[in-house]
Amino acid sequence: MTVVLPGFLDAHVHLALIDPAGLAAGGIGRVLDLGGWTPGAAEPGDQSSGDRPEARFAGQFLGAPGGYPSRQAWAPAGSACPVGAPADAAAAVHRQVSAGASVIKVTLNSAAGPVLDADTLAAIVAAAHARMLPVAAHTEGAGQAAAAFDAGVDLLAHTPFSERVPEALLGAMAGRMTWISTLDIHGWGEPTEAFHIASDNLTRFHALGGRVLYGTDLGNGPLPVGLNRREITALLACGLSPDDVLAALTADFPSRPDPASGAAASGAGPAPARTVTVVPGDRPTDQHDLAGFTDWLLSAYSLPAYSLPTYSLPAPALPARALPRPDLEDLRS
Repeated sequence: MTVVLPGFLDAHVHLALIDPAGLAAGGIGRVLDLGGWTPGAAEPGDQSSGDRPEARFAGQFLGAPGGYPSRQAWAPAGSACPVGAPADAAAAVHRQVSAGASVIKVTLNSAAGPVLDADTLAAIVAAAHARMLPVAAHTEGAGQAAAAFDAGVDLLAHTPFSERVPEALLGAMAGRMTWISTLDIHGWGEPTEAFHIASDNLTRFHALGGRVLYGTDLGNGPLPVGLNRREITALLACGLSPDDVLAALTADFPSRPDPASGAAASGAGPAPARTVTVVPGDRPTDQHDLAGFTDWLLSAYSLPAYSLPTYSLPAPALPARALPRPDLEDLRS
């Protein structure tokens, strides 16, 4: 029996650094580009081609002048936007919004150069939230994850890996923030100390009820174009159940909730599915068979939604943002 789900989301990719053509065959139907890419004539979100994912993006990296990644060799020219003072924040956010960004990305990497001061960071967050856009932060270095939380950042682009997050801060983060996993970048199968720190933080964050999105930082090193077995295995090792992993993959694109109504910023509920992910065969019934679940999941491929009969599509009444546990029985065909 085949399972049809909302298009699997990789919530941290860099389309400027990869060829996305293989993503659909590898099960990924949607991507969130977190810096360095702006749509052009042949944008990866063009659904006229079945091998292209649906894409949303952050645009430029907003950071301190001379800060990460403005001096990194891998960063495409023009991908960093320096923000030197609180007065510059609104214009920097406006530039990304004008280009079509649906999330704002800030960088707080004290290991690679200067970082945004607290007032400037808070001004960027306020300007983004005034536009109902979420803010994602790359945090690296002691205290940077805490600085992001204090400023009201919504998402961490990476599970914190520089230091063990204190329990009190972790609990506060679990109540308000979303973390994007990106565990496998720390060693690409040969775990480093940063991998162990990040895994410990994610294990505790998840246990406290924190929301986790599947993300790989695709473009950063030797990562597979498509579902990443090592990332999935690491998430399961952190205590996420198979259903938790599916929830992380089928979540809606990050959005800023409307504080007045509690609804998503779009206000009209989830948009009709543009992509779906198909997983052939029966899902293993043994919840303890994590290897079998992973093998089953890795057989997935993504398709444009229009290529399937209407009765096969995920029901609009089951928006991904409201699904902590996807009801697979309702999505079988």
